[in-house]
Amino acid sequence: MKGFKPSGALRKRGKLLSVKQKLTLLITLLMLLFVTLVFGFLMAVSNSVVTENTYDQLSTVVHNNLTEISQGDTGLTFGDGFSFTQNGVYTLVYSSAGALLAGQPPLAFTEEPEFESGTIRPVDTGDGVYYVLDYWLPFDWETGVWVRGLTQSPDLAEILDDMVGIALLLLPILVLFGGAGAYLLARSTFRPIDQIIRAAGAISEGRDLSRRIGLPPGRDEISRLSQAFDHMFERLEASFESEKQFTSDASHELRTPVAVILAQCSETRKHATTPEQYAQAIEVIDRQASRMRDLIQQLLQMTRLEQGTQRANLEEADLSALVETICAEQPALPKGITLQADVPPEITADFDVTLISRLLQNLISNAGRYGRENGHIWVKLQQEGEEVRLSVRDDGIGIPAGQLDKIWQRFYQVDPARAGGRGTGLGLTMVRQIAALHGGTISVESIEGVGSRFTFRFPSHPAAQQPEK
Repeated sequence: MKGFKPSGALRKRGKLLSVKQKLTLLITLLMLLFVTLVFGFLMAVSNSVVTENTYDQLSTVVHNNLTEISQGDTGLTFGDGFSFTQNGVYTLVYSSAGALLAGQPPLAFTEEPEFESGTIRPVDTGDGVYYVLDYWLPFDWETGVWVRGLTQSPDLAEILDDMVGIALLLLPILVLFGGAGAYLLARSTFRPIDQIIRAAGAISEGRDLSRRIGLPPGRDEISRLSQAFDHMFERLEASFESEKQFTSDASHELRTPVAVILAQCSETRKHATTPEQYAQAIEVIDRQASRMRDLIQQLLQMTRLEQGTQRANLEEADLSALVETICAEQPALPKGITLQADVPPEITADFDVTLISRLLQNLISNAGRYGRENGHIWVKLQQEGEEVRLSVRDDGIGIPAGQLDKIWQRFYQVDPARAGGRGTGLGLTMVRQIAALHGGTISVESIEGVGSRFTFRFPSHPAAQQPEK
């Protein structure tokens, strides 16, 4: 109807239905439409089908009876397979002059139509329509008989009434079973989605991002949706954990320099009287502020690396030139430590220049911080097949065997007093993250009182070594 718009109540009712109920209703309606169309088609073709079946039955009976008639010395003889009445078909035998020789026509068949061999035709007797089929059966050149078969035309109106009755009986049953089957199908199909909704609701209410939907892996859309949700929860959990870790680390590590700055300001305000005392206080504040700045920068960069917001920008570059430049431009190391570099020329690799620079700088700074007076630091670069090895060795205090696994933890320092308050305890943690981003590893060998050696290994061209997908 032109201009028709569903009412607000109807639209609201549609919105209140769940997808499962809508799908069940849609499948049920489609099945109702399909069954209705099937019954309509059967009723439309029933006339021609019933008529064709009647023709076939009439023709079959007449042909079978023709083979059972013969001419004997005493007249016509009929075989055992001959039947004057069979399945509503009457068989009559006439002489060539049209006289009835054998058989009894139905009482309602009062007409005497002319003979037409081999043609089925309808004959209206007033009390009904009959289909008539005649055949001329010759015995010799001059003699023979007419064999006539006739059957009453089926009552199509009665047949249609029967079909309508059957349809009215079966249609509700089919729709009922179809609706039940559609509901079961929809329920089994949407059961994983219900599980996703429950899991998401539980995560939202309990704020437990460690929970997962946990559907078995599959290739259908719902399985892929579940996996996407699980991956999303993993990313969210990692993001929240990084944020929590950043907040905890920042609040814990910034507490000391802030306290030192506040104490120094209070002390200076109360007791400083000379320019030298003010300069000393400013130096302390500047040193603590610089430490806070470095700490915040390192925490932010580590958080970006953990969350994947900062990725390794791998590009082919001259690693030898980079290592030589960093070693040559290294500022004066504390305690008179000497830096020596063993770098063969023209070693190229795929790496992130900024991240590898930070890795090497952190290793050199760490070696200088824990080195001995007038000690040495050796930086060595090697190409071993498809792998590059970069090592930094020192002859400093070394690391106790029981602490080798702890040095990669955040803010852990083997000997904070030896660091002189300059370290943050984040350098080696960042080194390990940078190594992982390059598909490499970082290892340490150390003997207490002798020195330590950190070795970074990574594939020089990782993309070329991976098999083509």
